[in-house]
Amino acid sequence: MNTPKALWSGRFSKAPDEMMKRFGESISVDWCFYKEDIEGSKAHGKMLYKIGILTKEELEQILRVLEEIEEEIESGEFVPDIELEDVHMNIESRLIKKLGDLGAKIHTGRSRNDQVVTDYRLYLKKEITAIEKLLNNFMEALLTRAEKDVDITLPGFTHLMHAQPISLGHYWMAYFWKFERDLKRLKAALESSDVSPLGAGALAGSTLPLDREYTRELLGFGEISKNSLDTVSDRDFIMDLQYALSTLFIHTSGLSEDLIIWNTQEFNYIKLPDEFCTGSSMMPNKKNPDALELIRGKTGGVVTGLFNLMMNLKGLPLTYNRDLQEDKKFVLENLATAKAVLEILPLLIDKIEVQEANIQKHLEKGFLLATDVAEYLVLKGVPFRKTHEIVGAIVQYAEAKDLDFKNLSMEEWKQFSGVFEEDILEILTVEKAVERRESQGGTAKKQVLIQIKEGREIIEKA
Repeated sequence: MNTPKALWSGRFSKAPDEMMKRFGESISVDWCFYKEDIEGSKAHGKMLYKIGILTKEELEQILRVLEEIEEEIESGEFVPDIELEDVHMNIESRLIKKLGDLGAKIHTGRSRNDQVVTDYRLYLKKEITAIEKLLNNFMEALLTRAEKDVDITLPGFTHLMHAQPISLGHYWMAYFWKFERDLKRLKAALESSDVSPLGAGALAGSTLPLDREYTRELLGFGEISKNSLDTVSDRDFIMDLQYALSTLFIHTSGLSEDLIIWNTQEFNYIKLPDEFCTGSSMMPNKKNPDALELIRGKTGGVVTGLFNLMMNLKGLPLTYNRDLQEDKKFVLENLATAKAVLEILPLLIDKIEVQEANIQKHLEKGFLLATDVAEYLVLKGVPFRKTHEIVGAIVQYAEAKDLDFKNLSMEEWKQFSGVFEEDILEILTVEKAVERRESQGGTAKKQVLIQIKEGREIIEKA
């Protein structure tokens, strides 16, 4: 069997060692760019015709054969060859095999250095757009859940300790706003990717009269890159995406952690749907929150991808270095993971069963209304720091006697401050405590409904 010759072999007297071929190949990673590579070659060919390098007949032949190659790839007839290193060399070699010297014209005025980032940017534009759509669907599921649960009260936590009562709708909206920021970061990453590198060449541009604006227009990029040295070395657009995915996963991990805790027998605030849990091979009683645990577990890999890329880029001299071949593996894995997670979460969130009776039992613990009592005293003219001390002493007293605020007599209240009157009893319900928190962005139903309305407007505009 004849080993295909590398398209850059003219400079070398010896072929690469087999070990080097295996070590240096990227086809196992970048073959997914085949559509973008063909799309870029079509645009480049049309531009070469526009500037007189190709005739109309030559262009038509090249475009026809590029379409044939795409069909062969999708049918499985064309299998990439590791000997040809990457997606670019495989497709170009196939073109040359079919068209001879005419196929060899397609790389005129082009380097793999600008070709690969053209492919990459085109690919990421499509992937980011798909993830944005999935994230929008998930955010809509959170809005629906917030509307459904706006009247359910549960303990809010700091340090995983009971803090103040909140609306469950307010909780869902907290994550809506986190994911709304993630959506903005994804949009910024999309904008960062929307720059045409084609025509930058290996590093210094070209002596040929390339029409970069024309290829930009054909490929649908928003603008062309400004500096050829920067163009072929720039991987900021990938870092922008990796950062956006990292924060997205930090948020999905935090949400997963809460739901895992709430699903435990100790909390029992919610029941997770069977469809997203699994059992134990030994213990027949188990229903494990595997989907949420996997989301939490995959977060480390996503964040690692960001650090991997940053360390890869640190200290690289201008312009292209082979280190940059390592800029794809983690990104492609993270994109696939993000899509899978964002497909699962809306379904899981929708099917959660809230255990209101168990939540109610927890609302009676932990002195959730301590801040309300302190603010009651503030409204009576007592300085806040003094009220803080008074209420802290009341909590200590009640804990020692295994009592709650509701169980204290008026005489006991007055032991701590003569300011207390019978109206203190009016504030000692968690539902009223929630409704009193009407400050902008607060947990009162009125404020949560305002948030939901704003959220709906954001989704409709997306």
